[in-house]
Amino acid sequence: MLMEYKSNHNVVYSCKYHVVWCPKYRRRVLTSEVEERLKAILREVAEERQADIIELEVMPDHVHLLVEVDPQFGIHRLIRLMKGRSSHHLREEFPWIKKRLPTLWTNSYFVSTVGGAPLAVIKQYM
Repeated sequence: MLMEYKSNHNVVYSCKYHVVWCPKYRRRVLTSEVEERLKAILREVAEERQADIIELEVMPDHVHLLVEVDPQFGIHRLIRLMKGRSSHHLREEFPWIKKRLPTLWTNSYFVSTVGGAPLAVIKQYM
């Protein structure tokens, strides 16, 4: 399998990350229409920042994301934007979330580089 690389003006890269984050108190609030709206928001942010969402899985109490992002922009900035915008929009559009949680997301998240693992294996895991 050939490795596909991306480039910007001065960097050629292949930076894929597995990211997981949870709602505050691991509450099971990411269901039905909240899940669909969250996916749309995350895809919107990724598109704006030229990041590619390879796989996205939303469970009721956590989010799994396999994403490729420009190393000069940074995974930390992308996740901060995704969590910030999704929290703002979801709490505004679904007032019951605001009543149930002081903030939508925890401050933390898990991130791991995919490294040499085949993407098919990572996608199967997710």
